[in-house]
Amino acid sequence: QVQLVESGGGLVQAGGSLRLSCAASGDTTCISAMGWYRQAPGKERELVAAITSGGSTNYADSVKGRFTISRDNAKNTLDLQMNSLKPEDTAVYYCRLTQGIYTYWGQGTQVTVSA
Repeated sequence: QVQLVESGGGLVQAGGSLRLSCAASGDTTCISAMGWYRQAPGKERELVAAITSGGSTNYADSVKGRFTISRDNAKNTLDLQMNSLKPEDTAVYYCRLTQGIYTYWGQGTQVTVSA
């Protein structure tokens, strides 16, 4: 079992920055991909950014050039640096982790960007 705890959400004005963090605990062996997803009201959950254990990254087109995902394999942490935030980035952001055939989700952290 793996537990994920996100932090760093909040309220920010458009153009501002936030940094989200996710800490994994429990049985953290053989973690492969980690990623950030988000879900806005009335919309489906969508991929924001993902990173493999080797450091390869993948971003949604809507955040490319503004968001940066990073992970520390030794500390089992995952971060998302979000710059130039827009009101359409407002959502609950979730940390996701894959370990073998299992997928784990965090509880989510709210990000609200005001115009």
